[in-house]
Amino acid sequence: MNKEQQYASISGHTSALFKDRGSKFIAYAYPILSINDVKEKLQHLKKEHPKAVHHCYAYRIGTTNNEFRANDDGEPSGSAGRPILGQIDSAELTNVLIVVVRYFGGTLLGVPGLINAYKTAAAAALGSATIITKWVEHRVEITFDYSAMSEVLYLLKQCEASIYKQDLQLFCVINAGIPIVYTEEYLDKLGKIRGLEIKIIR
Repeated sequence: MNKEQQYASISGHTSALFKDRGSKFIAYAYPILSINDVKEKLQHLKKEHPKAVHHCYAYRIGTTNNEFRANDDGEPSGSAGRPILGQIDSAELTNVLIVVVRYFGGTLLGVPGLINAYKTAAAAALGSATIITKWVEHRVEITFDYSAMSEVLYLLKQCEASIYKQDLQLFCVINAGIPIVYTEEYLDKLGKIRGLEIKIIR
């Protein structure tokens, strides 16, 4: 895999359960694209598991490997978030969030026990996920007249672009990701469409 052009992630949401001395550790793995996705998934799980004592998580976003976080959510420092992140990194994945929800079973597990529990639960969630290879993309916002819609959609399909948001009214806006390997060629082709404007998001 050319790491400058492609990366590995997961295709969809998975979950797994690990138990130790009465405590339950429910791990959820999600493909994500932004910090907003992280906030949304955490919010959802906190509503779904209001009686859980901890919602520990870790994520990595992007292909430069500099946007990540490991959160212990009240567990002893380094006992939850880092073991979870370690599973994402050992699988060489990115654009992935893992949240492990803990229900306390009455017996203290100690730091080694917690590290093992969070690591095992996270590994199990990833173990049931389908690993996929995706293109590194340039995110763009394209605005154009409705009359050019079929030409724009044809070009985006041709270059295997991802459509993240679209508003196809009289005046159309599409938020898309164009694979980096095709970006220059297809931005040039799109730029030749009359009245079309392109804004590079990232």
